[in-house]
Amino acid sequence: MLIVLAGLPGTGKSTIARLLAVRLKATYLRIDTIEQALRACATLPAGVVTEGYAVAYHVAEDNLRAGGTVIADSVNPLAVTRDAWVAVAGRAAVPVLEVEVVCSDPSEHRRRVETRSTDVPGLPLPTWDAVQQRHYDPWIRPRLVLDTASRTPAQCTDAILLALPMSVAIDCPVTVPGRP
Repeated sequence: MLIVLAGLPGTGKSTIARLLAVRLKATYLRIDTIEQALRACATLPAGVVTEGYAVAYHVAEDNLRAGGTVIADSVNPLAVTRDAWVAVAGRAAVPVLEVEVVCSDPSEHRRRVETRSTDVPGLPLPTWDAVQQRHYDPWIRPRLVLDTASRTPAQCTDAILLALPMSVAIDCPVTVPGRP
């Protein structure tokens, strides 16, 4: 299965994606890491534009065809990139779950953006103004929306696990308060 996490920087998607990858023993593909590795090579005359996503689509498809579960972590702000992830799942003949991670509390979102550090060496982090100015296409199809202003990363991970088909989630029991 392919699970695609999307959302603006600072919403918590990378934290959730890492937790989910551990729980599912899945391949974790982070666009920030791929793009920074490409930048560090300094061989692309125009800089990194679409190359990071292109690499991730192909690596994801290889892992899906090999029978793995893949977690894709990126801002994924454009309909064309979202459609490309769905096409990857289609070519690999696996289900896809699109997850949009949001933070509905602007003060909290800003605090996260302005105080976070990166675990990707050399990765420049966006400013709050850059996050606010970023183009982000509206979604036109159903997806799971997780608001991290009112949920912990662990709660968000559990919500994703509950949304998975049983064939994927069977090895990842979820503890739900009030349910055995």
